[in-house]
Amino acid sequence: MLFSPSYKMLLIQTDKGSVCIYTFDEKPTLEKVLDACDGKFQAIDFITPGTKYFMTVTHSGEVCIWWMEDCICESRIYLNTPTTALACSPSSHSAVVGTVDGYVYFLDVQEVDSPGVIHKAFLSKSAVQHLIFDQRGIFLFVGSSEGNIFIMNANPSSSFEILGFVEVSKDILQISTVSLLEVDVVQVLVLSSLPEAEKSRLELFTVPKILPTVSESFTDERGKLKEELIHLYLYEMEHTLSSAVLDFQSNQIYGFCNQAPYVCSYLLPEKQEDTKVCILKPHQKVQSKHYGTGMLYLSWHGLWLITIAKCGILCIRDIYTLETFARCQSHSHQAHGIQSMRISMDGQSILVNGKDDGTLVYLKWKRTGGIYGDESIDYFQKLLTFLSKTIAEENYYLNSPRVSLDLGHDFKYSIDSSQEELATEESKKEIPWIQWKSQEAVEKEIKMFSQKRKEIRRGIKELAKTVLNMMEENEKLDNIAKLEQQEFGLDLEELERLHEESEEEVAKIRKDVEMHNLAKGYLTEVIKEECWNAMAVKGRALKCFHIPYVVENFPMKERSSEELKELKTVLQQKKIEAECLKLRKEISEVQSAVSLVKKRHEEDDEEEEDEDKIIRDSNLPNYLLGSLSTDFGVDTSLLSSQLELHSREEKINQITLLKDIIYKVKTAFNNEFDAAYKQKEFEITRVTERNVRIREIISDLELEETVWQPEFEDCEKPERTFVVEDHEITAQKHVSPWQKAKTELISPHETERWLHSQGLDVRNRALMDMMGGVLEVKKEDILKMVIPQPAFMIKPDALWTEEERKQFKEYEKKVKELNEERDKYRKSLETELKKLQNSIQESTQSFDELLKKLFERRVKAEMVVNQEELKINNLVFSLLLEEELTSREIFLNNYLVRKQQEKNQTSEAIRKSREELDAFKEHYDNLMAEDKVLDRSFKKEFSEIPSHQVDLLYKLFKRRPRIHKQKAHSEAASSTPFGERPGSGKLNKDTFAHLMKAMDELDNINNMPEGLDPSVWDHFCATRRAKVENEHKVKQKAAGLVEMMAFLQKRVEDDEHVQREIEKVFHELLL
Repeated sequence: MLFSPSYKMLLIQTDKGSVCIYTFDEKPTLEKVLDACDGKFQAIDFITPGTKYFMTVTHSGEVCIWWMEDCICESRIYLNTPTTALACSPSSHSAVVGTVDGYVYFLDVQEVDSPGVIHKAFLSKSAVQHLIFDQRGIFLFVGSSEGNIFIMNANPSSSFEILGFVEVSKDILQISTVSLLEVDVVQVLVLSSLPEAEKSRLELFTVPKILPTVSESFTDERGKLKEELIHLYLYEMEHTLSSAVLDFQSNQIYGFCNQAPYVCSYLLPEKQEDTKVCILKPHQKVQSKHYGTGMLYLSWHGLWLITIAKCGILCIRDIYTLETFARCQSHSHQAHGIQSMRISMDGQSILVNGKDDGTLVYLKWKRTGGIYGDESIDYFQKLLTFLSKTIAEENYYLNSPRVSLDLGHDFKYSIDSSQEELATEESKKEIPWIQWKSQEAVEKEIKMFSQKRKEIRRGIKELAKTVLNMMEENEKLDNIAKLEQQEFGLDLEELERLHEESEEEVAKIRKDVEMHNLAKGYLTEVIKEECWNAMAVKGRALKCFHIPYVVENFPMKERSSEELKELKTVLQQKKIEAECLKLRKEISEVQSAVSLVKKRHEEDDEEEEDEDKIIRDSNLPNYLLGSLSTDFGVDTSLLSSQLELHSREEKINQITLLKDIIYKVKTAFNNEFDAAYKQKEFEITRVTERNVRIREIISDLELEETVWQPEFEDCEKPERTFVVEDHEITAQKHVSPWQKAKTELISPHETERWLHSQGLDVRNRALMDMMGGVLEVKKEDILKMVIPQPAFMIKPDALWTEEERKQFKEYEKKVKELNEERDKYRKSLETELKKLQNSIQESTQSFDELLKKLFERRVKAEMVVNQEELKINNLVFSLLLEEELTSREIFLNNYLVRKQQEKNQTSEAIRKSREELDAFKEHYDNLMAEDKVLDRSFKKEFSEIPSHQVDLLYKLFKRRPRIHKQKAHSEAASSTPFGERPGSGKLNKDTFAHLMKAMDELDNINNMPEGLDPSVWDHFCATRRAKVENEHKVKQKAAGLVEMMAFLQKRVEDDEHVQREIEKVFHELLL
């Protein structure tokens, strides 16, 4: 959230990425600036015909309709269930969405601003992975995770009837279809993986167009399509494919290799048996120019093969040559590239969905037309004309009021229902279609064979009764005539086979359990060795008795010999530095030769000043000393100041000393923790001893109080975790048969011996019966003592004698004395009980106070450890930064040396180029001067002939032959890096030869003016040929001069570039 500068508006960003503005006013308003989708796109597709709108769906079930021009969301609908796939029907304005729980939702998208759910089908309990319509929109193919492909009628007028299913391999990677306009069947290709064999399997089957009308004859009772009617063919590759599609001629398959960057084509055999697996080998193999796994897609007209991959590049290839003629980098490889793509019917628009970056890219051709574009548009118009009637009929059916689409057995949905209200049949539990068909087939079979089953059961019962009677008769026979029980088995071989199978299964399960236990045991030992045995100080906690305080110690490992050796070296070095510093101070303080007495006085004064400084320094607070470790008795005098660490060795030594301080602080606290732990053990022992007396008092007083007994918990004694108590084992102990037999044999003898020993102990039995097991009455038994009543008290008082009355008075006196003694003893016991309880309460509370102080020490110790670790991290960061800067400096110096060498080379090349250019230019100027001299001296050479002939010859002198240039050849040569360059010697010779050949035609005697002497004509031809040759040389020199100047300019630019690089490196080194 962010407030505006005027604090009148609040900018709010939601978790899913939407941005809103909340305005504070008399009527607060919330305006949505940017609306984001709920998660990344799971699937995408164009709404027929694919020129205006497209759809997206997220994993959470949010379906959106977008306008293609501006990519604005027109509407959205929430299915409130996790979704997996999306497809739009070519034959109607409807779409279908697949879910994780096996449902497919059909949507009406005629009105893009208000789409709605019109139908729902529950196919199976497994997730829907693939949804694809054939090119003519006749069927919808739904692929599930359990390896079933359901075939549904794609027309809303048929209530999206489920026609059947085909069983294929479980790991379905891709489904592709071929449905041509002039063909009455739809061919389906399914690609699945065989991970155990590291192969790929292709399954090709055919679905006739008339399947909706004859579906019952094509399927069995469970709804499975018969393989002999759909012509199911199996193919395998010796390598794995990540994608495969079938071409429109249905004689070739294109595959994207998974482990190699190739796109291959495979020819299908003309004849093949339906049940036999055919191995396909690559027919054509082209590098994909991708890296990572990829996918293949065919355009609607079947002439483009589109490849996408993990690298984020989309390529469009020609279906025949597999050569790429269009390429686009739409996503980054760092986000795992492209997940899926869709191309519109006319081939002019492409949607590309990223895998992990959450972006959707809309691609459009920069320029339309050409061979590829015309073919795609022509097929689009032809397909749209073919589908126009079907689209109109199905849309009319969707627009008809109160139309109910019924699945056929337990689902009904209204065309007017919205995403919040889906009308369902009132059933307690929905079952999937495939399960419903199975139940229906089972019920039909039960009904068909019920009478036969009754007869079989009746026969089995009679046979079993006969066998039982035979076994009973066998039991009555003598041992010699009696048969073994196994001889009554009707099928001993089957019984033996079942027994062997059960033994094998038990052995397999036992082996799996043993391996599982072995893996768990190994992992346990690794964890125990790392976290328990390797610890010199085991981690444990300590809890208070009455307050919720928990104090933990510091688990510590033993320091290695290398660490101790390094610490010893650093300490020795620090001591040497301290002694050296002390000596340097003493030497610097000696200014002149002073008397020994004065020197002693000065030393005494210095010692007193040092002592004062030490006392004054010791009075400083810890936070000014830079560490709180002195509170734990740790010496920090060897540490250097944090502002005086400059060299790398000093920082490393400081880190070693800081680690030693951390170790000492933890050790000091652990010693205090151990003392407190022993104190708690002592307190628990003392409480246990007192509780013995408290239980006796409670028992004597017959109170219903519970005795509080403190105990150590598992966190206080973690070693108890490694010991398994008997009460923790919930499984029943396994007793072998021989152990059971041994127990049954021994138990009667043990019982008899115990009874015999008890019978011989007559003295103990007499003592228990007569005196309660004791020979004298204890004081504790006074509460249990009862004075027996005289026997005459049974009679009425009037019948008592004098002697009996005296005995009664003595009895009352004894009872009174006993009650008084009992009250006194009870009060003494109560007093003792309170005293013991108060003593326990005080001792445990005093321990709690001690542990509370220890908790404060734990907090302080953790603070010290964190401070020292922060110092270590800062030092490590400075070392890494210094190392990085050093490496960077070395790199820049090496780079600077290399650039300076390059600068010297470029400077030398510029110098040589300029020298050669000057010489070449001088030669060129000479040729130009000679050419001008030839031109000016023409009339002088022919001054002997008449002037009109001179003028005519001069015109012929200026005339030049026309040489036809082969433009296509020159362009091709220029585009070829290994062809002849324009200024090469071979091309110049060829051009000069053509020129001379053309001059021979001009020098022909037939071109001689009338009335001219042949000797003059020969001289004229020689002069003109010399002029042409000179002009050709001038042109060659001019071309060479231009090329040399361009070369010089290139060298100058290279030199300037190198100079800028050098200045840039100098600037970075100075910074």
